[in-house]
Amino acid sequence: MKLSAREANGYFKKPDAARTGLLIYGADGMRVALKRQEVIKALIGPKGDEEMRLSRMPAGELRKDPAKLLDAVKAVSFFPGPRVAFVEDANDNSAPAILAALEDWAEGDAQIIVTAGQLKATSKIRKAFEGHRNAYAVGLYDDPPSRDEIEGMLREGGLGSFSNDAMTDLVALSRELGPGDLRQTVEKLSLYKLGDGSEVSSADIEACAPASTEAALDDVLNVVAEAKMGEIGPLLTKLKAQGVQPVGLCIGATRHFKALFAAKSDAGGAAQGISRLRPPVFGPRRDRMLKQAQAWDMRRLEDALAVLVDTDLQLRSAGQTAPQMALVERALIRLAALGRR
Repeated sequence: MKLSAREANGYFKKPDAARTGLLIYGADGMRVALKRQEVIKALIGPKGDEEMRLSRMPAGELRKDPAKLLDAVKAVSFFPGPRVAFVEDANDNSAPAILAALEDWAEGDAQIIVTAGQLKATSKIRKAFEGHRNAYAVGLYDDPPSRDEIEGMLREGGLGSFSNDAMTDLVALSRELGPGDLRQTVEKLSLYKLGDGSEVSSADIEACAPASTEAALDDVLNVVAEAKMGEIGPLLTKLKAQGVQPVGLCIGATRHFKALFAAKSDAGGAAQGISRLRPPVFGPRRDRMLKQAQAWDMRRLEDALAVLVDTDLQLRSAGQTAPQMALVERALIRLAALGRR
């Protein structure tokens, strides 16, 4: 039988131990692995592996030993409780062994959990699980997690109290991260808030979110956008000592001012525009960028982008003889001057 995405999320948390088996397939291996871990843990508990109630086997081994899965399904554990026979990375080469185990399964046998990559509708394994009256098949796709799924992850991490802004930020972040990275971020957030009874804020999300590629340049880009001309030189010296290249600095500045331009030109206003930026901007950094967007008008932002495009062309020109970092510093000073008008 097929399970819809909504039905599957509930089933992964509370699987039926009396079922013959479950097939989880999808193109994203990490997404499949996380759901497989969740459902197996729910079936046999946290100590099921230690109590030898879990049998694992790569699907490739079933070609050499087709009876291995059926043996695992019929085996009796020394410990009481539900058992699982898990087949990883299945494909139609391993179909005969899996189909035989499904056919010979009887009440009291280990439940058969199978994971696979993307399977066509004609796949023998997929058709077997979808057509079985006591087994399920679930296809996982690259849809971002729902708010309910995110809240479930937070509860598992012991995080129950969230500000509205923090939840909005986390939902936005989930649209950018893969499922594994999102789970790691939630785990990091759980450790970050350990022993802290206050609600999770946007600043907490920002502190735990994976660093963006522009993070190392934030200081100099902020002082430029805020027209703090006197701070540009010392910060550039520091960045140069850290190995930041002029072209990378110019690209980072262009992205920053494009983001300000996008926020400023949003029909819903700069605040709405900032909330729509991708990758998302969090906490104090979001507030700072909002103030910058509000301080610049569209004409000056267009002029700033023109300066950066011209500087980028000079940096990439084969005939350019001027020091590249000097060209970038001059461009950033011109931008700061624009910001003062």
